[in-house]
Amino acid sequence: MVIGFFMILVDSTIVSVATPAILRGLDTDVNSVIWVTSAYLLAYATPLLITGRLGDRYGPKNLYLVGLTVFTLASLWCGLTGTITGLIVARVVQGLGASMLTPQTMAVITRTFPAASRGQAMALWGATAGVAILVGPVVGGLLVDGPGWEWIFFINVPVGVVAFALAARLVPRLETHSHSFDWIGVALSAVGMFLVVFGVQEGETYDWGTISGFVSVPLIIGVGLLVLGVFIWWQAHNTREPLLPLRLFDDRNFSLANVAITTIGFSITAMAFPLMLYAQAVRGMSPTASALLLAPMAVISGGLAPVSGRLADRVHPRGITAAGIGLTALSLLWLALVMHPETETWVLLLPMALMGVGNAFMWGPLGATATRNLPLSSAGAGSGVYNTTRQVGAVLGSAAIAALIEARLAADLPGVSGQLSGLQGSGATMPAQVASGFADAMAESMLLPAAALLIGVVAVLFFERPASHAH
Repeated sequence: MVIGFFMILVDSTIVSVATPAILRGLDTDVNSVIWVTSAYLLAYATPLLITGRLGDRYGPKNLYLVGLTVFTLASLWCGLTGTITGLIVARVVQGLGASMLTPQTMAVITRTFPAASRGQAMALWGATAGVAILVGPVVGGLLVDGPGWEWIFFINVPVGVVAFALAARLVPRLETHSHSFDWIGVALSAVGMFLVVFGVQEGETYDWGTISGFVSVPLIIGVGLLVLGVFIWWQAHNTREPLLPLRLFDDRNFSLANVAITTIGFSITAMAFPLMLYAQAVRGMSPTASALLLAPMAVISGGLAPVSGRLADRVHPRGITAAGIGLTALSLLWLALVMHPETETWVLLLPMALMGVGNAFMWGPLGATATRNLPLSSAGAGSGVYNTTRQVGAVLGSAAIAALIEARLAADLPGVSGQLSGLQGSGATMPAQVASGFADAMAESMLLPAAALLIGVVAVLFFERPASHAH
């Protein structure tokens, strides 16, 4: 199960390193190439609430194998496509496969391992994310530098085949439970999310005004928010089995943890784009070298994770999570201040190391606090909602950073704007005045994810001590 989960996580990080190469290879613009990630995240996030229930209904093993097959075939399609539109469509299908696969990994571990040894299994499952943060960009860099960006997708095919063979043979078949499915909720959440993300990401392209006839960017975002409002109303009034069980939000810590994880999903996704575009286009770093900028963050957060895990069981969650999120925000602000064309590489590694410390005290303690007070019968639903809000944050982060990068490029490099497919990702070919303006635009864009994390800090300051803690 972990192999499939690892492949999904690597795919989420590997594309950010290949973004400049795809930009040039498919001769497109910044906004279109960020849709390669946004479309995937949107297709991944929207069905998550229901794919977990589909696993309960038809068996987590069966849904895992179907999701793995869809993801693997879509990866092949991504590598073979020759147009930006074709790549975006293939990424949507890939996202649907990922959404079928992800909830089953956690469900199978929870239902297969007895409570006494489940902690170790979940620790391994959680550690997979830390390894993927480093492996994804580095492998992506090596593949982009070597055979080409298409291979970041082709690499999934043999891994997918091996994961399928192992899961088919080794994962047990678990009993199924009947569920009623809230298809109205699925439709409302999907339409609302798509309209909001499309409006935010395409806003700059249409100067936040009219798109065609009476259709405008504010109208699309407004209708999207209205549809999401109707979705919440429907969840409150659905007497059968709502897609989003609103009773979970009666628990204060669960509600606040969801606010915080949304800001984290937003920020971690958003910060990767300006950082990679700066490293490759301004500094002339290879994809591999730019990916290695993330190494201090991954190594330090992995090393400190056991420490933060032990602390999370003992100390009040307010202090530890606020420190983690706050340090991550500080590291992004520090990065924004040093992202100049002439900055030494080691100077960039210092804020990345601080980000590693922040990450260690952010992810684990927050996840543990989110579901700690929930009754065991609601743990699955709580986990589904928590993962969904994280992905929703990531989708909005991807859309918002695309709009902001385009706006800052238009301000700092008038006339060049988002049409940057001609930049070869080599510092030697970028004129000094262009490099300076481009670096400024990327540094200014980094302030958005830093600001979003401050909302997360405020949210966790209102945590109460979990019932399981001794007073």
